[in-house]
Amino acid sequence: MAIVEVKVPQLSESVAEATLLNWKKKVGDPVTEDEILIEIETDKVVLEVPAPASGVLTEIVVGDGGTVVSDQVIAKIDTEGVAGAQAAASVPASPATAAAPAAAAAPAPTPASGAKAGVAMPAAAKLMAEQQLSAAAVTGTGKDGRITKGDVLGALATGAAKPAAPSIPTGVKPPTLPAVAAPVPAPNLGDRPEQRVPMSRLRARIAERLLQSQATNAILTTFNEVNMAPVMEMRKKFQEKFEKEHGVKLGFMSFFVKAAVHALKKYPILNASVDGNDIIYHGYFDIGIAVGSPRGLVVPILRNADQMSFAEIEKKIAEFGQKAKDGKLGLEELTGGTFSISNGGVFGSMLSTPIINPPQSAILGVHATKERAVVENGQIVIRPINFLAMSYDHRIIDGREAVLGLVAMKEALEDPARLLFDI
Repeated sequence: MAIVEVKVPQLSESVAEATLLNWKKKVGDPVTEDEILIEIETDKVVLEVPAPASGVLTEIVVGDGGTVVSDQVIAKIDTEGVAGAQAAASVPASPATAAAPAAAAAPAPTPASGAKAGVAMPAAAKLMAEQQLSAAAVTGTGKDGRITKGDVLGALATGAAKPAAPSIPTGVKPPTLPAVAAPVPAPNLGDRPEQRVPMSRLRARIAERLLQSQATNAILTTFNEVNMAPVMEMRKKFQEKFEKEHGVKLGFMSFFVKAAVHALKKYPILNASVDGNDIIYHGYFDIGIAVGSPRGLVVPILRNADQMSFAEIEKKIAEFGQKAKDGKLGLEELTGGTFSISNGGVFGSMLSTPIINPPQSAILGVHATKERAVVENGQIVIRPINFLAMSYDHRIIDGREAVLGLVAMKEALEDPARLLFDI
């Protein structure tokens, strides 16, 4: 037997722990080299762990939901093993099943391949133990067939599940129990089910950083409106040629990025950050682009955005969006940044006050562009208007610089030629 250990990849210095998600293989399954065995979630990204060698998975050291650190052994592979030979090897219980030993002792139905049918959530397992119910008596409606507390209450209310009668050995007289009042039946949740789930590491990290930003920054937001007609006309005029030339559509975000860099050059304090009692002025422009993903909000960075063309910006943003969707963003793509842009307009947002992404000192909020009645030269006309909002740290950025910076972005968008001549 030749055993190869599967270890947690090296995590970044800022990440102390990570959480195992779902094993894609079970003990006894054959695996091939570089096949993905499991995903590991840190507070920033999700990492894939490939098989270091081909063989048979003989042992899973840390189960689903387990907390791990860099280089920790989480599984073992026998490079000379035969599939199915090690199926009886020990597999640690996940936190959900470990929290319910009483329910685990009850017989459970045979789960479908890869599913977790019959596994009870902690609250459900406790209630089943109290009511002396087996997992086979309750149909799970949770994820992967898991049994929720609502499933147990529903089964009790409909009479579909009945407590198992205790077995009494032959010839033994059952004990006489004192008369007690019947227990009050648990309320039937009906169409008001609840489920308690722990935050993912990414969501917990987002919450921590947002609270940190609110607690440590003197956040103030300034607003302005911009007439998007010039940008829309330019985009319409060159969209077909741009896409044919560069293989990517010309969106609005590249204009917002260019306008932001234009303003940051004029007012460098907007691109600065605070370190203790010092102000750090950055001589480069790394723009964070807030992107929604299935696991939460992430902010990948456009490095040296001032040196990027419109096409390069659009390609990079499209790449970030796809990677965020697939959970493939790397730590290096999420680290750093001197200024951020959040585009709530893609979801229909009309106005918001974005929260600064520490240690940055300012963030631009972009919203949906809608036709509105505005006054131009004493006449009421219809124009496509977008409301811009810039939140800034008032500790180092005064209202003058914040307002003028946002006005510079507005002017650049309303007259895109300014971006060409840097005026």
